[in-house]
Amino acid sequence: MTNPTGVEVTGAAHPRYDEILTPEALAFLAALHRAFDPRRRELLRRRRHRDAELAAGATLDFLPETRAIRESDWRVADPAPGLVDRRVEITGPTDAKMTINALNSGARVWLADLEDANTPRWENVVSGQLNLRDAIDGKLEFTSPEGKRYALHDGELATIVVRPRGWHLDEKHLLVDGERTSGSLVDFGLYLFHCARRQLDRGAGPYFYLPKLESHLEARLWNEVFLFAQDQLGIPRGTIRATVLIETFPAAFEMDEILHELREHSAGLNAGRWDYMFSVIKKFRTRGQDFLLPDRNAVTMTVPFMRAYTELLVRTCHRRGAHAIGGMAAFIPSRRDPQVNETALAKVREDKTREAGDGFDGSWVAHPDLVPVCREVFDQVLGDRPHQLHRTRDEVRVTAAELLNVRATPGGHTEAGLRNAVSVGVQYLAAWLRGTGAVAIFNLMEDAATAEISRSQVWQWLHNEVTLDDTGERVTRDLVERIADEEIAGLPGDPGDYAEARALFMAVAVADDFVDFLTVPAYERMP
Repeated sequence: MTNPTGVEVTGAAHPRYDEILTPEALAFLAALHRAFDPRRRELLRRRRHRDAELAAGATLDFLPETRAIRESDWRVADPAPGLVDRRVEITGPTDAKMTINALNSGARVWLADLEDANTPRWENVVSGQLNLRDAIDGKLEFTSPEGKRYALHDGELATIVVRPRGWHLDEKHLLVDGERTSGSLVDFGLYLFHCARRQLDRGAGPYFYLPKLESHLEARLWNEVFLFAQDQLGIPRGTIRATVLIETFPAAFEMDEILHELREHSAGLNAGRWDYMFSVIKKFRTRGQDFLLPDRNAVTMTVPFMRAYTELLVRTCHRRGAHAIGGMAAFIPSRRDPQVNETALAKVREDKTREAGDGFDGSWVAHPDLVPVCREVFDQVLGDRPHQLHRTRDEVRVTAAELLNVRATPGGHTEAGLRNAVSVGVQYLAAWLRGTGAVAIFNLMEDAATAEISRSQVWQWLHNEVTLDDTGERVTRDLVERIADEEIAGLPGDPGDYAEARALFMAVAVADDFVDFLTVPAYERMP
């Protein structure tokens, strides 16, 4: 098989990879790269420029130049088939077992994650596409090493919504004209090329979750990609639908504009709570006490700045006829400790009850056992209705000052919080470097977003000379190093198994220069 001109695949070849990496599919990826990668890189430079402005004392606000969009009447496209009722969504990576369990879970939607819950090893990139295609064809099966067989049910399966990698991530195993390609365009392009027609034939469509957007201009780029790709493949414009995760601080100030850019392709917005907290730290990390967050577990969805963000999201979506999807319930049920389950399930139920009461149209869970809990809560509010778009929340008025009011967040800075951040960060990175992107730690399903919070909080506390409330110790590099060693000593296996993860964590958590995304240097450490 000969690759198209200018395309080089440097990743290893394995059985069936030729079914995904066909000459036609690679030519499509090359066309996407040549048309849109220069603009992608320009927008990434724009991010860095804004970050420098924020570090120098600038702030975030609603954009004066787009006031007309915010104040005028317009609506996004009507919900597409399979995306009308989204009361329960389950998230997870695209390995065969997780794919089958998610589709069989009883959730209305499965976020098929090629981003935060996935490690972008070449094997994961290509096998994930194979699993998605086989699942749509009804052929996906899996047998565990213990002999347990997994297969798709005959009944209704969850609607697949694929989350590609963010604009900031490259794909180093596929080069076009000697340049690395965009992980976003590779994930999007391969799925669209192989599965768009398959989904349309099933009465659904090619649907996506778009992560890490920081501005409406980045949404505009996605919309241009969608138009180009649909024309290239001969499918009607508007076939693609995309839900945008509002998981960066800047994006919260541009929700109307993001929906407007994508309006014929829009499927709504999601409250990506973990990355949102990370973004708050990242964007204002040099600004002292006004943006200093307490222990991660103290930053609930009811603290003032998070409450303002979610209230504005629901109002914005419903005013425009778009779905508003709530955040993650990351709890992993324990088969050994009923008391842990009882306490955690009560918190999950409380969280979902708040979201349903606020007008969200559905919410996320990380484990199939949580699907019934989330469904029951939303059933009580929705009844026979598929959503709450009629609740326009006109009474909600959120100001820029309320979105920025991080200082009002209650909570302290404790040794337990610091230990949790270090332990979660090291454990997650150890698994990530081995090829696993969704990891159960302390009865929570952790992914790259929670690892980002962990390391960024350590960085923020260290560089703002935080003194721990319970011990009186100041957070220093020596303290973080000591805690890392102590936490690793208590983990299963040999401490040497965590050496590379520890080194990487220290590089992104205590260095003077703040690394934008920990997955960028981590990616360079994997084959």
